Amino acid sequence: MDRLVTIRSSRYGLDIELDPEADFKTLLTILTDKFRDSARFFKNARMALSFSGRVLNRVQEDQILRVISEYTQIEVLCIVEQNDSKEPMYKSIVERALDDICKKEGQFYRGTLERRQVLESDSSIVILGDVEAGAQVAARGSVVIVGTLYGSVHAGAAGDRDAFVVALSMQPRRLCIADIEAKRQIVYQESLTIKGPKIAVVDGNHIYLDPLTE
Repeated sequence: MDRLVTIRSSRYGLDIELDPEADFKTLLTILTDKFRDSARFFKNARMALSFSGRVLNRVQEDQILRVISEYTQIEVLCIVEQNDSKEPMYKSIVERALDDICKKEGQFYRGTLERRQVLESDSSIVILGDVEAGAQVAARGSVVIVGTLYGSVHAGAAGDRDAFVVALSMQPRRLCIADIEAKRQIVYQESLTIKGPKIAVVDGNHIYLDPLTE
């Protein structure tokens, strides 16, 4: 029975592998027992969570989160959704984002920002979704978008030139870091030449794009 549920650790958090054929109530019971028995190992832990083996709906995810909350002291920062084509990039971004978040007490936002939506943060922020055209993000720290950036982003809004902006795909309407605004045409051209996730950083008095991973 225990083999129906496997809990693995990774650099960015925990992965819970669930048997694809078993009844979900059975899996939830096994998972409850596993977390109850190992609660002492997760004292005051902060991590991301992912699921593998089967696709869960939001209700099932919430039930698992309640079990974790009740029987452990784990603070789940976000749920990493499985995507075979983007998973390596996704994990790379989340790993880097978690390092920055832990240092600067940032936050996560799960979902796509649609037109006219405005998201502000007093720290760094990780957005698990796209920033669509017409949406705006402003953060005192860095901005990490696990998706595509079409809208406007202002990182380091309080004047921090060490802040950065990361996205899987970057075609922003407007991109600023601290007091510097990127030239839209340069960002667009650099974005076309860089494969994979990109990071925008300040160099001198200009903003440039680099590949996030070599």
